[in-house]
Amino acid sequence: MKALLFTALILLGNHSIAQSSNRKSQFNLEHGLAIQGYDPVSYFNGKPLPGKKEYSFIFEEVTYRFASIENKRAFEKNPKKYEPQYGGWCAYAMGNNGTKVEVNPKTYKITDNKLYLFYDFYFTNTLEDWNLKEKMLKNKADANWATFYKEKP
Repeated sequence: MKALLFTALILLGNHSIAQSSNRKSQFNLEHGLAIQGYDPVSYFNGKPLPGKKEYSFIFEEVTYRFASIENKRAFEKNPKKYEPQYGGWCAYAMGNNGTKVEVNPKTYKITDNKLYLFYDFYFTNTLEDWNLKEKMLKNKADANWATFYKEKP
């Protein structure tokens, strides 16, 4: 019985490590930072701000930076509220064809208290396309993201 319990604990532990490593490998982490170092809480305050190194926080192996200690504390209390959808990849690309595309951290939308980021370079702003078919693209993006990463219950 002890051997069975021990084996179960080992398997659960390995699954948890694999899940965590899978999370980090699936997120958009330019220079090892989520949202290119932008403060995720600042989006919900109306203006994306670059975070500061001294206000860093690692959540499930993903490093976030914050513009203020207050924003860092807000994130620490409820990280899932502030994390960008789809690992910080372009929401439009995730919905349109299930690909991971870089974003411009200043091009974003908050819908239903969720942060969505978008590609916006070289005369292409995918937020505009997202707005035309948001519901359909969001449903497809949710399904496509689940093939890359499955959230822990």
